[in-house]
Order: sequence, then structure tokens, then C-alpha cells
Amino acid sequence: MPGSDTGPSRLHEAMRYACLNGGKRIRAMLVYAAGRAVGADPVRLDVPACAVELIHAYSLVHDDLPAMDDDTLRRGRPTCHIAYDEATAILVGDALQSLAFEILTTPRGGALPDTVRVQMVSELSYAAGHAGMVGGQIQDIEAEGENLSIEQLNGLHHGKTGALIRAAVTLGALCGKDARPGTISGLRHYAGQIGLAFQIIDDILDVESDSATLGKHSGADCALSKATYPSTIGLDASKDMARRCHNEAVSALEILDVDTHMLTEIADLVINRRY
Repeated sequence: MPGSDTGPSRLHEAMRYACLNGGKRIRAMLVYAAGRAVGADPVRLDVPACAVELIHAYSLVHDDLPAMDDDTLRRGRPTCHIAYDEATAILVGDALQSLAFEILTTPRGGALPDTVRVQMVSELSYAAGHAGMVGGQIQDIEAEGENLSIEQLNGLHHGKTGALIRAAVTLGALCGKDARPGTISGLRHYAGQIGLAFQIIDDILDVESDSATLGKHSGADCALSKATYPSTIGLDASKDMARRCHNEAVSALEILDVDTHMLTEIADLVINRRY
């Protein structure tokens, strides 16, 4: 991250505010856990873990804007456009997105072969774009006030939430010496189930938790008439579905001949999280 004492200082200060003010770091953890599973040198995992977090942070800054969810609280602090202003927040998101790809393509400690870095850029750009996170976001906006089927809701979150989680696992796996196609496929299946579980729990917490615990406004989904799992299939059915996703994710790991204990721990963390 550029220092806030270097120009343009306001932009750099706001970038650091958006990235370094807490958060669960689940996506970065997944990069490290997937990399460990396939025997990756830990030093090689720093860059892709950072790149994934930068993309995630950019998405949150833009998601909170008045034109999107119009939220004022994130991670227990004022959202970026409240702490600074809307124009700065838009530019922060733009800068974080481009920085993610800059660090992936710039050789540094534990440098990866060029072919692997190109694969990573392709994977992350696809996950972040129209077929992944951004596509899911526009579907989420268009679904406000609509009655979606569970299949439509799953498809929406396959992009909005799941794409970056799958990319995190894939980037970690690409760093490893044991990254066989079958292993990567199994890890991606795990990630898909974890992505759904993460979103389902997120929707449940929006109903059951409070703003102080969440670090963001509870009840926001209902206020915006968002399509959520509780609103689509009910609260109890949503909890059952989250557990099934968790169980399927763990089952996908059990058939892989690699060290997946960290990935299992993350699956448990996702299903049991309270914020």
C-alpha cells in the first residue's frame, strides 16, 4: 500500500482506510490454506492473498456508495464515502482494483513463473468482472423487491460472493507444486460450497444480529428489499441449507490426497461466524 505521506496523499490515506481497518480476511486465509494444501512456498502466497483482499476491499467501497447500498457503517467505522467523500471513494475503488493486478504482474519476493502469474490475472479478472462479482452485483440490484427462486438466488451469489472465494482458492492452488487439475477442481467445488454458506450466514446475521456485533447496519437487506435466503426460503431452512453447504464442502476435501486441515477449519469458521 502506498504511504499516506506520499502524493496524492488524500487518495492514499483513503485507500489505507478502506483496506487496513479490520475485516475477517477470509479470502486471504483461503489463499494461504489452499496453497498450504498443495505444498506452496508460503512466501509465494503473499502476493495473491494481497491481490484478492484488494479486490474485495474495492468491492466493499463501491458497494457502500449511495448509488448502490447507500450504507454508512462498515467494520464498525464510517464507510469510505462518509469518512472522505463520494468522489474519493469511487477513485479509491478504482485504485485498489488496478493495484491488485499491478502486484500480480510485478515480480517480487517469492516470484512466480510468468505463466502462473498470467493464469492468476486471468482467474482474478474473470472472478471480479461481468461473469463474476460485478455481474452478481447488478443481478442483486435488479432483484430488489423481486421474488426469486432458490435457483436464481444461488446463481446470483455464485457470482457476487462465490466468484472471488473460488478465485482465492484457485490462486493459492496455482502456487503449489502439487496443483494437479483434479485437486484444483476439488478445491474449487469446496470453495463454491463455502461461498454459498458464507452468503447464507451473512443473510441470517442481517436478521438475527445487531449493528454493534456486525460492524455494519443490521436489517439493511430488509430495508432495501433485497432478495435473501431468509426472505426466499425462511430462516430455519436457510440455517439447514448453510449446514448442508458446509458438510458438502468438507466432504469435497476428504477425498483429496492433500493437507486440507486449514481449509476445514475455515469451513467451520464460516458456518459458525457471528459477524
